[in-house]
Order: sequence, then structure tokens, then C-alpha cells
Amino acid sequence: MSAAGARLGQNEALFRSINERIEAGTWPSAPSDVVAFRCECAALGCNVLVELTLAEYESVRANARQFVLAPGHELPEVERVIRRTDAFVVVEMFGEAGQVADTTDPR
Repeated sequence: MSAAGARLGQNEALFRSINERIEAGTWPSAPSDVVAFRCECAALGCNVLVELTLAEYESVRANARQFVLAPGHELPEVERVIRRTDAFVVVEMFGEAGQVADTTDPR
């Protein structure tokens, strides 16, 4: 499980780095502006976009272990849902995947 957890954490960290660039490219924008971010799930082939405000995304990014996913993309073996909306889910990674999330956080 630890190798798999680390790999899943790496996958989600990759999509988080893409979203960091999306957010940087929208500046300057109002925190209430809705932006389409890429689902940060562990599936490398996922191309689903999730829409949330810049303020909501910043709220997710306040914790290195949190990621924004499309509903239904969560993996209970490495992450727990901490917020659910109709448009997106916020998960928190734990275990090996959580450690990878901490060490790969660009902030």
C-alpha cells in the first residue's frame, strides 16, 4: 500500500501543479470569479474540469494535503472527503499519499 499510496499522491500533486499555473494565469481576478480547474484526482487520464471560485481554490490550497476533485473521483483508501458540493469535492490525503502531498507542495 505504501508504494501505491505514494504513487497516488504523486499523481494528485502533478495535477495540483497544473492548477497552480491555471490560478496564476487568471491573476488579477476577483476572489469571487469562477475558474475551471482540472480535477486533481489520482487518475492520470482524467480530464474533467471542476469550477470553483478563486477564493474556494485558495481555501483548498491552505492545506498541502487537500485537493479538489470532481464528485465521485475520491479514493477512500488514501483520502477522506472533507467538503462536498454539487460541483466539486475537497479531499484530504493521509498516510504515504499525505506525506507526498506535504513534500511536493509548491507553496
